[in-house]
Amino acid sequence: MTPRTLLALGAAVLAFSAGALAFDGSTGLGADVAVAAETSRDAAPVHVTKAELRRVDSIELDAEALVLRDDDDAVVESSMRDSGLTVSVLNRLLGTPSRTQTAEGDGGACFPAGTTYTWGGAIRVAALTTDAAAGNAVEIRVLRDSVRSVLGRQIELTGPGGVRVGDDIADEIADAPRSERVSYGSDDSRAWQLLLREGWMDRHDEDDDDESSKHSDDAGTNGVSALTDETTVTVLGSPMPVHAQRSC
Repeated sequence: MTPRTLLALGAAVLAFSAGALAFDGSTGLGADVAVAAETSRDAAPVHVTKAELRRVDSIELDAEALVLRDDDDAVVESSMRDSGLTVSVLNRLLGTPSRTQTAEGDGGACFPAGTTYTWGGAIRVAALTTDAAAGNAVEIRVLRDSVRSVLGRQIELTGPGGVRVGDDIADEIADAPRSERVSYGSDDSRAWQLLLREGWMDRHDEDDDDESSKHSDDAGTNGVSALTDETTVTVLGSPMPVHAQRSC
């Protein structure tokens, strides 16, 4: 398998997700909305006003949340354990997404059921029908360095530390410990996965039995990662573990 094939697989991994998801469904910034957490049943609703969304000029993919910012200030931090809030806020900010659905196993034995939402070919959110073992209700991939809002504003898309699609991260790759990077391909055609920020501690890490320890070792180190072509970032994704040994 060539590095470019691996990169294509990484970018397309969200195509697996399916399953119905309830959200406000309106286009534009819409009215002020309070969205209750889908996966945290007892959590208080998060209120995101139209005025707050108008100020958003960047979106950061963190290890366990999507953070909408106005300069350095966080307007809203949407936990990746809350699929309803994540999809609703992006829907209001970026407009109606394209949507695909698959049942469990469609596209491969490891593909869970869910719904994949894509805004402007730039952000893909896979809302899972059943929460993953790590606790996430969504998987997110950033495929471009910016996306246009419904008001025509260009929204910058970043990962931790301001890393963007299109950046050359050769220095970061060289400086990273081996535990946080994976190389694909050969010296003359190389691609990398670099862990940008750790997150999503496997629930089994809290147990001490041998089976749980083996499970944790197989899972690698989870968090938000960058995929590269040579040393140029092509995809930002979370959850995206490095050194995972399990096939799924």
